Amino acid sequence: MISVVVPTVGRPSLGTLLDALCAQIEAASVDVEVIVVVDRPLPHDGPVVPAGVKVVSGRGAGPAAARNLGWQAARHEWMVFLDDDVVPGDGWLRTLATDIAVPAGVGGVQGILDVPLPPGRRPTDWERVTAALAEGRWLTADMAYRVDALRAVGGFDERFPAAFREDADLAYRVRRAGWVLVRGRRRTVHPVRPESPWISVRVQRGNADDALLRRLYGARWRTDLELPPGRRGRHAAITAAALAALLSRRLRPVAATAWLAGTAEFAWARIAPGPRTPREVATMLVTSAVIPPLAVGHWCLGWWRSRRLVRAAGRSSAGRARRTVSR
Repeated sequence: MISVVVPTVGRPSLGTLLDALCAQIEAASVDVEVIVVVDRPLPHDGPVVPAGVKVVSGRGAGPAAARNLGWQAARHEWMVFLDDDVVPGDGWLRTLATDIAVPAGVGGVQGILDVPLPPGRRPTDWERVTAALAEGRWLTADMAYRVDALRAVGGFDERFPAAFREDADLAYRVRRAGWVLVRGRRRTVHPVRPESPWISVRVQRGNADDALLRRLYGARWRTDLELPPGRRGRHAAITAAALAALLSRRLRPVAATAWLAGTAEFAWARIAPGPRTPREVATMLVTSAVIPPLAVGHWCLGWWRSRRLVRAAGRSSAGRARRTVSR
C-alpha cells in the first residue's frame, strides 16, 4: 500500500529516522516498503539499515534524481518522501494511512512539520530559516504522492541538483496536470541541523534554481508555485550601489551611502529577531555584506545556465515527438 523513499548522503540522522519508522511499521499491520537511496557515486560504503529496508545506489546527482530512483523502484501506489534528517512523530504511520484515504483526484498529501527551537532564548538566523519550513507548501521533507501522479508528470525534474525548489516544481506540475494537493494531519519533527556560521552564504546557490524556475514558468513563477516573496530586488539594488561606488568616482559618495544603508537594513532585519549575542551579531554583519552580491551572481549564472538546460530539454522533447510520429 505505501512505499517510503529516503534519499541520503549518509548523515548520522538517517539511523534515528529509520529506527523510529521501523518501530512504527513493526507495531502496525500496514504493508509498508522502505527504500533508502544512497546518493553518492559508486563505490561507497552503504549505510547500516534495519532488516527489511531496501537500499538503492544513486549516482550522486542530487535529491531529485535520488527520489526518482526510489519511486521508480517502489511497488506500492502511494509514495511517501522523507528527508533523512526528520523523525516521524508518534502515530505517524497510523495517521498517514488516514491521510491517504482521499478521493481519486487527490494526487498528494503533505505532512505537518514541527521544528523544535531552543527554549529560553530567541532563535538564531539559521534556526529561523529552518523553522520557516513549518509554513512551507508541498515540501518533500514529508510529502506523499500517488505513483500515478508522479508518472503523469515524469517525476522530479533532475535539472534541480540541490535540495531546493525541486519539490515546489514537482508540486506545480502535478497540480497543473489536474491533480489536487492537500494537507494531512500526520506530524514529523524536523530538528535544526548544526551548521557553520557560513550556512547563509552557502545556501545562496539556490538563487540559480530560482533562475531556472523563472526561465521555465515566466514572471509569475513565485505566485504560481506558491512561494513566498524574496529579497532579490533589494539585493540587486545593494549590489548595483556597490558596483557604482567602486567604478564611478562621481557617484561614489551617494552610491556608497546607498550600499551602506541597504546592507545595514538587511543586517538589522536578521539581527533584530535573533539572540543578539556577539557571535550572532558579528556573523550577521559579515554575511549580510556578502549575501547580496553572491545572490545576484548565482541568479545571473543560473539564468545563463538555464538557457542551455531549457534548450536541451526542448530538443529532447522534439526528438521524442518525431520518433513517436515516425512509428
